Amino acid sequence: MELLPLFSYAAVTFYKNEFYAAGMRIDKEKRQELSGMDVDEVQNNVKDFRKIFPENRLVRHLETCALSYCCPAAKNFFLKRYECPLPSSTVCNSKCIGCISKQPSGGCSVTQPRIAFIPSPEEIAEIALFHIHEVKDPVVSFGQGCEGEPLTSGDVIAKAVKIIRAATSKGIINLNTNASKPEMIRRLFDVGLNSIRVSLNSVRKEYYDAYYLPEGYEFKDVVSSIKYAKKAGGFVSINYLMMPGFTDSWQEVKELLDFIERTTIDMIQWRNLNYDPQAYFRKLKISVARDDMIGVDELVDIVKRKYPNLMHGYFNPSKGRIRRVRRS
Repeated sequence: MELLPLFSYAAVTFYKNEFYAAGMRIDKEKRQELSGMDVDEVQNNVKDFRKIFPENRLVRHLETCALSYCCPAAKNFFLKRYECPLPSSTVCNSKCIGCISKQPSGGCSVTQPRIAFIPSPEEIAEIALFHIHEVKDPVVSFGQGCEGEPLTSGDVIAKAVKIIRAATSKGIINLNTNASKPEMIRRLFDVGLNSIRVSLNSVRKEYYDAYYLPEGYEFKDVVSSIKYAKKAGGFVSINYLMMPGFTDSWQEVKELLDFIERTTIDMIQWRNLNYDPQAYFRKLKISVARDDMIGVDELVDIVKRKYPNLMHGYFNPSKGRIRRVRRS
């Protein structure tokens, strides 16, 4: 059976001459709404940035992301707003079946190719500091869809973070990661990292392993990294990759609630898992009875009721947003 492309899928029905899709909006922020991204402005700013950063290879890479692959994160960098992506890794120590930047030969097509070089700490810091200076409430983030696992470039990232923090304490420096290397997480927080977002398709080891296919680390290392980040005073989100029919099954819900209790994470970013649903259930050997499914909306409501101080959303929050939510 041929795999479907790496997009999000949902149930659709036609009723009284209209189409309806199953879905819910989890984040009101308009950070990645394409209607708010003027294509002409992005193209004009790309030209300006070439003059500002004539030798920076990372800026050239982000140009391709913004103009050829329509990456909203890269577009926001050129629009000088929200979150600046800082891809930095060519390799990964996971072999996620739904990886959007690298697939095995004969598999489904990637949505955009992986960065082909490791930028220098100076290249990274140059554009991070520019973004931090230009944006009122900035976030800069390692770990993007167009790269591998940033912790595999941990030495370079640590040097870049040190350069950034020597120049400014403004903004959040975030790491989107599989959290596979607790000691590197410790080192990065020691030099000025503020937050991590840890990707999980499940908080149960057997399903995590079946999706991520980890190499050289175990799920317990992920949990250790989260606990260290919290101990260091960092903000911790999980990038919870949702698959209706599995994520909203009672056993998975119970395990998630226990995981939140044990790790005291600060936020759940509820995200679609972009993968062929039937292939996902088949490869992970998932068998869930219809009566065991509670619905994604009910799952979110249960978590909100049980942990009212836990943040919910889709994007890495800025310092300002964290303050506003915690005051409310």
